[in-house]
Parts: sequence; C-alpha cells; structure tokens
Amino acid sequence: MRRIPSVKRSVRFPVSATLLRRLALASIIANVGIVVTGGAVRLTASGLGCPTWPRCTDDSYVPTDEMGVHGVIEFGNRTLTFAVGIIAFATLLAVLAHRPRRRGVLPLAVAVFFGIPAQAVVGGLTVLTNLNPWVVGLHFLASMAVIAAAYALWRRTAEPDGPAVTAVPAPLRALAQLTTAVSVAVLVIGTWVTGSGPHAGDQGAARNGLDPESISQVHADSVFLLLGLSVAMVFAFRAVGADRAARAALLLVAVELGQGLIGFVQYFTHLPAVLVGAHMLGSCLVLLATLHVQWSTRERLPASATTAPAPERDAVPSVPTPA
Repeated sequence: MRRIPSVKRSVRFPVSATLLRRLALASIIANVGIVVTGGAVRLTASGLGCPTWPRCTDDSYVPTDEMGVHGVIEFGNRTLTFAVGIIAFATLLAVLAHRPRRRGVLPLAVAVFFGIPAQAVVGGLTVLTNLNPWVVGLHFLASMAVIAAAYALWRRTAEPDGPAVTAVPAPLRALAQLTTAVSVAVLVIGTWVTGSGPHAGDQGAARNGLDPESISQVHADSVFLLLGLSVAMVFAFRAVGADRAARAALLLVAVELGQGLIGFVQYFTHLPAVLVGAHMLGSCLVLLATLHVQWSTRERLPASATTAPAPERDAVPSVPTPA
C-alpha cells in the first residue's frame, strides 16, 4: 500500500513579522494612552466619578445620569482598559501564530497581557481607598512597568534569536544601567510630588503629608542627576565609537530637557492641569527613551552565528553577555 508522506502541521492564519511588530508597537501606544487618560481623570477631579469598583455604583456597572460628567470620565477610562487589553491579547495571539516561534517573545507578550488586568486591579484599589495618594502612585508605576514590558516585546520582535553581545565596554554598560535606575527613581519620586500636590482626583481625597516644596526640590535634584548621567553617556559613547548608543543617549537628553522645561513651568505657574497632563506624557517618553539607551548598548547575533563577527573599524569589540 502506498504510504502517504506526513505533512507538518502549520498555522492556519500565519502572522508576518511586520504585523507582529506593528501590534507590539500598538500595545506601547495604547498603554501610554491610558496613562494620559488616567491623568485626565485625576486632573478633572473625576477620580471618584464611579465611587466603587468593579461596579460603577453599588447597583450598576455603568454611570447613572445623577453622576454627571465625572462619572462619564471615570467610566470612560475604565472602558479604555478593555481596549488596551484587546490589543495586548491580539499581540499575544500573533506571537503564538508567528512562525518560526521567537525565543523570549512569548513570556514578554504574556507579561503585558496579564499586566493590564493587574494594573486595573490596582486602579480599583485607588477607588476603594478613596484615592489614597500612595496607592495612586502605585497605580501609575504599575502602568510604567507594563509600558516597559511592552517596549521590550516590541524591540525583541525585531531582533534575531542568537546570543546577546555588548556594543559598548562594560563600564559604559554599567553607566547605562545606573542611568536607568536613576530614571526609575525619578518616576517614583515624581509620584510623591504628585501625592503632595493639589490634583488629588477628588476634593475630599487625602494628600500624603509631604511638604510640596521640599519634595519638589528632591525631585528636581534627582532630575539634574539623571540629566548629568545622560550627558555623560553621550560623550562616553562617542569617545569609544559607539555611535548608535550615543544617538540614543542624545535623544534621551532631548526628552529630559523637554520634560524638565514642562516641570519647571508647571511648578512656577501653580500646576495648571494641562501642563500636569503633558508632564505625565513626558514621564512615559522619558522611560521609553531610557529603555532605548539600554537596548542600544547590546545587540543580538543571528541564531545561526557560532562566533561573533569581526568588529568594524573604530567599533567596540562585542563581548557575549547573558540574554
């Protein structure tokens, strides 16, 4: 009897690398967007527009007419969480359908997908604690963590699956890691400043008790430290011929200067809501620019590569590092 050749199973709806990368980018944009809309909830004093969670009221999942515009704004932000989750779910499905399956991409897609409901739960806790400023700050930082995972996913979709190698000397990679740590510290201290300021999200919400002027000075000092480290990276990377890393560091400096300008103007103009919202968007951009620098200090070789390629003239020799 004639034997029928076996046929490998294939994905019925294959996903191209281009589509996968676009979905990963859309996930970044969506998560940044929900940070901005979440800021709009707080800046319009709509933080308790829906006074409970997960329902909007004790008897309804949607706002009632009596709740007015604040209820609509708060409920609208909650609804956007589902849109962000749908994009993350589509990205996860795309990762599963893409062939060949990319090493290290699936865990990142899973982290983004499950990070969104986790962030939503923290958002629910902010409502249940009557906008406790420490919980509100945690809600913002949870969103930053999801954005970082989404960025890592986006970058990973464009990389080969070979070993990671450094593109700069080890001391300069350590400088980039230190800068990343300071950038995270700036974000954390920024939530303390917000928790001491006037935009509580509701007129009856408590403040964290920190002196606004003193904690703003601490925040400004941390920003100056971050800017100094970033400028140092520009010159250090250029000195060793790491042009790609130098360009990334220069972009970070530009974003920091823009964010710093917004911060100083909003402070001396008594925190107008529009500038505070712009500053929240700027925080996301600072994080993304910082991660861009971090990624520029290393690269991945093709999966088939057994040895590192010979360095080009004036290039920094590549040294294998952990993935």
